[in-house]
Amino acid sequence: MTDLIIKQRHLPHFNLEESTYFVTWRLFRDQRCLSGTEKDTIVSALRFFDGTRYELLTFAVMDDHVHVLFRPLGEWKLAKIIHSWKSFTAHELIKVFHRSGSIWQHESYDHIIRNEADLKEKLGYITTNPMRKWPGIINYQWVWSVYDA
Repeated sequence: MTDLIIKQRHLPHFNLEESTYFVTWRLFRDQRCLSGTEKDTIVSALRFFDGTRYELLTFAVMDDHVHVLFRPLGEWKLAKIIHSWKSFTAHELIKVFHRSGSIWQHESYDHIIRNEADLKEKLGYITTNPMRKWPGIINYQWVWSVYDA
């Protein structure tokens, strides 16, 4: 295993080979909430390279943010994967859904999963996010986990 790499803009960003990550990114402050079809576009982008660039474990696409739990594969690095998701989805939201301006906030929050308890906590946080935001909601279609499959 190589050494931990730490970069910082406003938030610290940690990179450690062969790690699993919990990542969150948000819509830019002036953007309206995501529609269902826009959420579908984001889900498709998340699933597209699953198994080749990363192993997707869990995600939730909410009205104004996205949570993902995943493990980069091969030479793929955390920053490159997140950039790919945010760049592709921003271009699609502009082209297909006629949004304008900055779509996503510049930085994302990322967290290295440290152990099994941390993994379970983040998994629970992601998969229950819709129920915490909208109590009583059933079958929120933009949340998924490999652990339910």
